[in-house]
Amino acid sequence: MSEKRQSNAKERASKANEATKRRRRVRKKRVRYIALMTFAILAVAAVSAIAAILVRQALGPKQPTIIVAYEDLIRENAEREGLEPAYVAAVVMAESSYQPDALSRDNAQGLMQLLPSTAEWIAGKLNETYLEGSLFVPEVNLRYGCWYLGWLMQRYDHDMRTASSAYFQGQGTVDNWLTNPELSQNGRTLVQTGTAATETYVNRILRYYERYKEIYAEDE
Repeated sequence: MSEKRQSNAKERASKANEATKRRRRVRKKRVRYIALMTFAILAVAAVSAIAAILVRQALGPKQPTIIVAYEDLIRENAEREGLEPAYVAAVVMAESSYQPDALSRDNAQGLMQLLPSTAEWIAGKLNETYLEGSLFVPEVNLRYGCWYLGWLMQRYDHDMRTASSAYFQGQGTVDNWLTNPELSQNGRTLVQTGTAATETYVNRILRYYERYKEIYAEDE
């Protein structure tokens, strides 16, 4: 009887040992499976990331969305004031997104977002009489806006960054920035603007300008 119990005990121990070995084998297989799946996921993610980088490199930097309109008017007025049509087009895009009825909270009006007081001053320079509401007429707005932009370009050494800053922020503010050696190296043009909002505005115009140069060159 004792021998039988010992035999049964050995058999149970053997079965238990075998079961333990099976569980260990299952755990090892599971660990290997998880490791392989993790490696596969990481590999796919790495390949996807590399592919995305290659696509971005192939396509180049994201181009800004632009609108093309009033081309003949822009060319005509830009040429008269000695401006690049692409620059005028970029300012219109930044100012109003080509909406002739655009009206800002500060009462800037039309395509190039001129203030009535500025338009009245420009009209005087052109020996004209400013008519209230005329800034919503594209022909008038572009003529006055191009004259003003050309005047700013002449005032600031034909530097697009400085002239654009003055168009946005005002001549007085820009003249003050030009006295700051951190913003201007020569006292005539800006290497950097004095506010984040102006810097954003100017950089937007410069990005638009690069796009419009391609478009206006194609149409020549």
